[in-house]
Amino acid sequence: MNILHTSDWHLGKYLENRERLPEQVEVLDELCRIAEERQVDLVLIAGDIFDTFIPSAAAEELFFDTVERLSARGRRAIVIIAGNHDSPERLCAAKPLAQRNGIILLGVPGSEATIFTGGRSGVKVVQSGPGWLELAIGNQAEHAVIITLPYPSEARLEELLTESMDETVLREAYSAKIGRIFATLENHYREDTVNLAVSHLFVAGGESSDSERPIQLGGALTVEPSQLPEKAQYIALGHLHKPQKVAGAKSTAYYSGSLLPYSFSETGYRKAVYLVKVHPGAAAEVEKIELQGGKPLVRWVAKEGVAQLMEWCRSERDRGAWIDVEVHVEQPLSQEEIQTIRNLRSEIIGIRPVMKEGVPFDLLEENRLAKPLKDLFEDYYRFKTGTSPQAELTQVFLEIAAGEEEPDQ
Repeated sequence: MNILHTSDWHLGKYLENRERLPEQVEVLDELCRIAEERQVDLVLIAGDIFDTFIPSAAAEELFFDTVERLSARGRRAIVIIAGNHDSPERLCAAKPLAQRNGIILLGVPGSEATIFTGGRSGVKVVQSGPGWLELAIGNQAEHAVIITLPYPSEARLEELLTESMDETVLREAYSAKIGRIFATLENHYREDTVNLAVSHLFVAGGESSDSERPIQLGGALTVEPSQLPEKAQYIALGHLHKPQKVAGAKSTAYYSGSLLPYSFSETGYRKAVYLVKVHPGAAAEVEKIELQGGKPLVRWVAKEGVAQLMEWCRSERDRGAWIDVEVHVEQPLSQEEIQTIRNLRSEIIGIRPVMKEGVPFDLLEENRLAKPLKDLFEDYYRFKTGTSPQAELTQVFLEIAAGEEEPDQ
């Protein structure tokens, strides 16, 4: 059986204020081509399909179009679980229609796939229960038994794990709870089936990036690798955005990572999906397939100052990439310099001036006492962000500085 593992599409996500939907279209087209060319039988999508609970109409349309093409009109099975960014109810709203195309949507821990053995789809759910299902796919002689655990927050588990507020105690209780769930569910595995698991969670030791929201990573909601299902031949995980193997697990477990880089901490490597070949009773063969679609993210550090940065902007350096700039300066960038830089390269996302070492203190002071407060604020804002503040923001600052009270609402 050939299995394709992907996750963390984050459809509708922006990079600062730049829309990424055209890039997402490009990389999802690539995903569909991979599924067809590599004769994939089953696609596992391990959560965070969307970036928000209420995605845009364009993001939802892209999702529905993509999974229909991925399913090859029911010839290929697709199992999709919700991540922490997804609304379980919204993701599963199209469940009856989706299943006719061999697409199984699961929103919360303990979700049960509907038994489905007829219709135009070549995909059949021959057995299921809370948190697991058995799939038959077309003419495949082998069936797959899949443990499914959508993002298991305490709220979605509908269980108070401990009354203690100590993070160490919470973490131990949470990890043990997830381990018990997996241990119970893997009793459904059989020697004559391909035994898989798919979940969206944070496993201790995983390498994260800035594009994952820190409040939703680590801390109490952390699972020890030893708690993952030992009898699974392959565990498809979502949540972390860097493709990686899970160290310390008793079975083969991977994060596929996001389809696109969503922060400038995700530079220096390509995004990927995993192709998994596995037969009952045999070890999984895992192949990493690097993705070519979407714009890369790069960082420029212009230590020689604005002139060097201007030269790079006029050259062919990193054409077609999103760019984050750090430029070393002896005085704050002027509005004219900032505008020139942005006119030369519209792909520049942020400009961060850094004062060169050895700049005289009196030059940095710029006789600030002689400058109006408005000018000081705008200079500081430009220095920190590389852009000018909007007039409304400046006005709010001035009102706060003057100690004006907000009018009654």
